[in-house]
Amino acid sequence: MRPIRLARLAAEAEGVRLRGMVSRIATRAMFAVVALVFLIGAITFAHVAAFFELRTALSQSFLAATGEVGGADLLVAIILGLLASRSAPSRVEREALDVRRKAVQAIGSTFSLAQLALPVLRIGSNMRRRRRRP
Repeated sequence: MRPIRLARLAAEAEGVRLRGMVSRIATRAMFAVVALVFLIGAITFAHVAAFFELRTALSQSFLAATGEVGGADLLVAIILGLLASRSAPSRVEREALDVRRKAVQAIGSTFSLAQLALPVLRIGSNMRRRRRRP
């Protein structure tokens, strides 16, 4: 029964880990979509305002104003991309993975002991049968 309990424990730990990971990914995706909507709106208004400010107040050419606004966009995109790439498993996911690994290792050791004991028991039972025969 021990290998079955260990297999069940490993499966439950994997389920907890996967649910935690899916929850984390779904939460990140939801925040990213909402942030993207606000970012698009803010960038649109910032572009229009910056472009007109550069053109009128600083008397810059169309091309120079466009280049400065584009450079600022690139900087913002790089910063947001770096923030979005950061992701680490939660404590619950790490613990569930550790429990699963230990259970799988225990299953392997249990099966290997049983596999070693089975031939020894068969040899012993064959020897007992031979002794009984006259």
